[in-house]
Amino acid sequence: MLLVAWAGGRIAGRVGTANDLQDFARSRSEAAVVQAPSAELDPAIGAPDVSSWSASRIRGYHESLTREAGEVVGVLRIPSVGLTAPVRDGVDEVTLNRAVGLVPGMARPGERGNVGIAGHRDGFFRALEGVGVGAVVELELLPAGTERYRVSSVEIVDPDELRVLAPTAEPRLTLVTCYPFRFVGSAPRRYIVRADLDGTGTGPEARRDGG
Repeated sequence: MLLVAWAGGRIAGRVGTANDLQDFARSRSEAAVVQAPSAELDPAIGAPDVSSWSASRIRGYHESLTREAGEVVGVLRIPSVGLTAPVRDGVDEVTLNRAVGLVPGMARPGERGNVGIAGHRDGFFRALEGVGVGAVVELELLPAGTERYRVSSVEIVDPDELRVLAPTAEPRLTLVTCYPFRFVGSAPRRYIVRADLDGTGTGPEARRDGG
């Protein structure tokens, strides 16, 4: 009887331990779901891919979801590097934590000229690290359609090199972020990706050029 009782106690202990471990695993899984970006969706794009973002930028993104940010004007996509980002009006900190932002004073999307879009190097624009010349860049403007560009140059400049933001006669998209991408602290230079309209989209500029 003692042996039966001892064996029963051992079995019950193992079952209890297994149940405790399962409960712990379940609790941890549920906590991860609650904290995951997929639980807090941006209405413009759903859940962003934050796998390459810094921890502080992920926190900034979550905090921005409860605050007022610039108006959504479109969605930027670079399929070759998996970039999908809402484009919002302005470059204040809340807006750039939530999205990429239109640079004030430059052309507006859908207009002829140089459209500037800025983003954080450890957030949405971390993906620019892998962009090369010839890559397709899409700027979706609802309900106007999609402007399709191709990257024509990638350049690293000093912060005061404002020529990259100068107006242009032809439709151009200029993407701006800080550089180096993984610099600790305030990055000293700027990473500039220029893309020219290729005329194959469905937006107003493509239609104007016969695309």
